[in-house]
Amino acid sequence: MDKSNTNSDNNRSEYKEGLIALLICMLLWGILPVYWKALVPISSWVIILYRVLLACIVGIIMARTKYSWGEIFNPILKDKKKAATYFCAGALITANWSTYIWAVNAGYVIQSSIGYYIEPLVVCALAIIIFKEKLTTFKLIAFMLATLAIVIQLVHFRAFPGIALGLASSFAIYAAVKKRVSESPLISLVYETMFFAPLALIAIIYLEATGKGALAVAAPYQYIMLMFAGLLTVIPLALFAHAAKKVPLITLGLMEYISPTMGMILGVFFYHEPFDFIMFISLVIIWIGLVFFTISEIKENRS
Repeated sequence: MDKSNTNSDNNRSEYKEGLIALLICMLLWGILPVYWKALVPISSWVIILYRVLLACIVGIIMARTKYSWGEIFNPILKDKKKAATYFCAGALITANWSTYIWAVNAGYVIQSSIGYYIEPLVVCALAIIIFKEKLTTFKLIAFMLATLAIVIQLVHFRAFPGIALGLASSFAIYAAVKKRVSESPLISLVYETMFFAPLALIAIIYLEATGKGALAVAAPYQYIMLMFAGLLTVIPLALFAHAAKKVPLITLGLMEYISPTMGMILGVFFYHEPFDFIMFISLVIIWIGLVFFTISEIKENRS
C-alpha cells in the first residue's frame, strides 16, 4: 500500500473526527441558554456555585482516567508561579461563567451572544498588545468596525454594553493567561477550578442548610438537571481541545461563530428579547468586521 495514500487517508479521518467533535461542542455551547433558563427559579449565583464545584469534580474524575494522581497534582504543588497563573485563569473563567449564567437568566441572551461575537477581536487585540503580534490592515478594519458597533449601541441605548464587553474581555484575558501554560486541557481545568471548588462547597452547604439554596426552590427534576452542570461544562471543553489538535486554526475560528449565532436566534425568536433596527445594524457591522478578521486569519494561515 502507498504510504502517501495511507497518510492522506489518516489526515482526512483525523480532520473529519475533529470537525465532528467541534460541531458537537459548538451545538452544546449554543443550546446551553435553554439549559440554564430551565433551572429557574434557582438563583443564578447558586447555579454558578454548583457549576464550579461539579466542574472540578468531573474534571478530576476524567483526568484520573488518563493520568496518575502524581501526574495531575505534582506540577502545580511544586511550582508556585504556575499555581498563581492558574489561580488567575480560574478567577477569570469563573467570572466569565458567572456573568454568562446571570445574563442568560436575566434576559440578556442577545447581548451575551454579541459578547462572544466580539471575543475573537479582543483576543487578537491582546495578542497585539501583550505578545507583540502583527496588526494587519484587515484586522485594523475589523477592530474599527467593532468599535463603531459598540459606539452605536452606546449612543442609541445610552447605556454601556457591559455584559457583552465583560464576557469578551474576561474570556480574552483568560485566553492570554492560558498561553503561558502547557498542561493538558483536563488537568488545566482541574487547576482552574480547584482553588474555588472548596469555597463553592462551603457556600452550597451554608445556603442549603439555611433554606436559600437550590433544594428550597427547585423541582426534583431541576435539581437532577443541576447535577449535570459539571458534565455540560467539561464535555464541550474536552471536545474543543480534541478538535483543536485535528483541524486547522482557521476552521476552529470560523466554527466558533456557530454557538453565539444559536444564542442570538434563541434570544430573538424563542425568548423574544428586545431587538430593534439599531441593534440589527450594529450586529451587521460586527459581522462585516468578522469577515475582514476571517480574511486576515486565512491569509496568515496560508502563509
